[in-house]
Amino acid sequence: MSALGKQIRLNRIFSHPSGRILSIAVDHLVNYAIGMPDGLKNLDRTVEQIVEGGASSITMLKGSAVRYMGKFAGRIPLILQRMAIRTNAPAMEELVTVEEALALGADALAVAVYVKTQNDLPAYKQLADVVREGERFGMPIITHIYPLAYDNGKAQISNSPEDIFYAVRVASEMGVDVIKTPYTGDVASFHDIISLAPVPVVTAGGPKCDTLEEAEAMIRDVVKSGAAGSTVGRNVWGFSDIAEAIRRLKKAMFETE
Repeated sequence: MSALGKQIRLNRIFSHPSGRILSIAVDHLVNYAIGMPDGLKNLDRTVEQIVEGGASSITMLKGSAVRYMGKFAGRIPLILQRMAIRTNAPAMEELVTVEEALALGADALAVAVYVKTQNDLPAYKQLADVVREGERFGMPIITHIYPLAYDNGKAQISNSPEDIFYAVRVASEMGVDVIKTPYTGDVASFHDIISLAPVPVVTAGGPKCDTLEEAEAMIRDVVKSGAAGSTVGRNVWGFSDIAEAIRRLKKAMFETE
């Protein structure tokens, strides 16, 4: 029975005939020290524009969902972020349970994980544990999995094809339903990686592009790689007209062959 529930929720997220998604994330401030971008100051207005733009789904934290999603219930699939993490700290803190996510009407639970760290085995266990819990309740698990590289002891997210391949393999071996990971920046190398993945792989939105034209070009390359889409943050709410940014990126995502 739980398998049916999971498939229903995944079908709501991946509802476009292309099988791809353009999802928007607004859960950034807990996990990234990026100040207070204008696009995240007024979440009520930001969520409204994301829905207006017709995004495939929205990822947020539990409290934000409680306060801002009520008037949009049923209009856009909801993904809740489970984890709080830091690139420079080994601890991972769980913020919401599978049962809480179900009670809030979530269509999936996102689990952020860093790999290739000095002590990443506990993160694997936490991911495997939530996959097991999700199986019981028919809740899809989407891992936001990022390999780290170190420069003079400082951690940063790696876009190396070798590191991305490792991250995708770890995620698939932990049993997740969808993998979100950084784009390598190269169509051919990313295609080689995701062609071996047994579940859909979507790209992380990446650093802020200077222009929407750059963001559109990146999305078109993602499509050419064969990825199942992209989850975007800065390259949507980082622009003044969020709804228009979504419409333009949707065109790049769904009209590129």
